[in-house]
Amino acid sequence: MCLLEAMKMGITTVNTAIPPLAYGSSHTSVFNAARNARALGYTPMLDEQAIRPVTEHFTSIAQREGLPIGAPVEYDSAYYLHQVPGGMISNLRHQLAQLGLEEKLHEVLEETVRVRAEFGYPIMVTPYSQFVGVQAAMNVILGERYKEVTDEVIHYALGLRGKEEADSMDPSVRDTILARPRARELARWTPPEPSVEEVRKKWGGPGVSDDELLLRYLAGVEEVAAMRAAGPPKEYASARHPLVTLIRELTTQNRWRSIHIQKGDLSLHLEKRREEVSGSH
Repeated sequence: MCLLEAMKMGITTVNTAIPPLAYGSSHTSVFNAARNARALGYTPMLDEQAIRPVTEHFTSIAQREGLPIGAPVEYDSAYYLHQVPGGMISNLRHQLAQLGLEEKLHEVLEETVRVRAEFGYPIMVTPYSQFVGVQAAMNVILGERYKEVTDEVIHYALGLRGKEEADSMDPSVRDTILARPRARELARWTPPEPSVEEVRKKWGGPGVSDDELLLRYLAGVEEVAAMRAAGPPKEYASARHPLVTLIRELTTQNRWRSIHIQKGDLSLHLEKRREEVSGSH
């Protein structure tokens, strides 16, 4: 409905998503938005046939890997209270699930409304949405409000993100945040402004390219090393090649010792080695 109202107001570009990554906490489906736009008399400048193979490809992967497929959700007025961005809701759900606390998501979103009010209603976009959402999650998980706070929240209370933002905070909450020893340490902190030479000396080395240097500086040496160690992304056969998919699925079957397929000039024969057969019993 928001997209359609935007179109009526003259907005010519709107954000959508391609299924199965549409809906849920993501954007609406590009196909749904285009269909509704036409119903209103607009002409989408979009080649839907060109992007349908993308939907088929990723839907096939999601089904194969047992991953959730985005589906429309019921209207929820709470979104207009907490205003947590969809991508951050997905991250919160994932992080809470890792702690075995996925059922706490609703409680975290309710706490987000309170924290945002106490922070003076900052706009819920990066990085402010992270400050508010992470603090709300910590309040819920620890069972005590503001028992722990992040350095970023202390920076916010100190006015390092802007004096107006700090002055807009609930005075009692701001005093609670700034009363801790860590706040006194950060009050004397100044943001580092290393020179290029200093950055290269600390994070660079022989043969390190500018791109690699920036990655190390922004993400950290260990994180970059972990990404490298993970290797290339997993390769998936396209859903538009059913024969490849069929062969792959047949190789996972344990019920048959051999399989033979004949279609025209194509002959395919799959047979398990003797040790594989004996090992499957």
